[in-house]
Amino acid sequence: MQLNESLSDLIFSKGELKQNVYNATKESFELFRQTAKDVLALLQEKNRKEGKEIKFEYTDRGDFEFEIRFAGDLLIFMMHTNVFEFSRNHEVMKSPYIRENPSRSYCGVIHVYNFLADSFLYQRDNDLGYLIGRIFVNTDKHYFIEGKRELGMLYNNFNTSVISPESVQSIVESAIEYTTNFDLLTPPYDEIKVVSVGEMRNNFDKKSLVTAKRLGFRFQADTD
Repeated sequence: MQLNESLSDLIFSKGELKQNVYNATKESFELFRQTAKDVLALLQEKNRKEGKEIKFEYTDRGDFEFEIRFAGDLLIFMMHTNVFEFSRNHEVMKSPYIRENPSRSYCGVIHVYNFLADSFLYQRDNDLGYLIGRIFVNTDKHYFIEGKRELGMLYNNFNTSVISPESVQSIVESAIEYTTNFDLLTPPYDEIKVVSVGEMRNNFDKKSLVTAKRLGFRFQADTD
């Protein structure tokens, strides 16, 4: 039996590329982890000095996930373990940076979700969280972000943006800023005016009443 050389070349080249992307993403994720700890420590120190009682907390949730809590909000950073390529129609595929070297379009992804801290504290399983940003990292640690406001508008130059301690601190702080400004709105009256006996007996505000920052309003990814 003789090995098909073109097949083996494809497998080894693609496999090596994906492994390099994974390693670059994992290293970037660990930098996010440490930076989040450091930013919270600075906020906690200022909190102590000024005699405030705002709670700041960092929690590890495994090799690919961590969370930070601040002022009633919670951000979960989660790294996907797989490597992705963008569709042909994605805007990033039209950039000279990708056209020059198509392998640059292969990326790992770090998701950033926002939840209310009370949703986890009181086990309100029906509460909703929102994906506020996706951080794409390629083999050269170039990155860009699809996201909301501070995240999506500030970090979208794939060609020049590179993961570094300074850029990661800026992203973490922007995520905290966006979350802090993303306020909880009261749900429409008609959505909660009727409550069953069963819901009340089972403590409806813990399990059955859905709480979310934009409940009853369209969450517009294309305009926010």
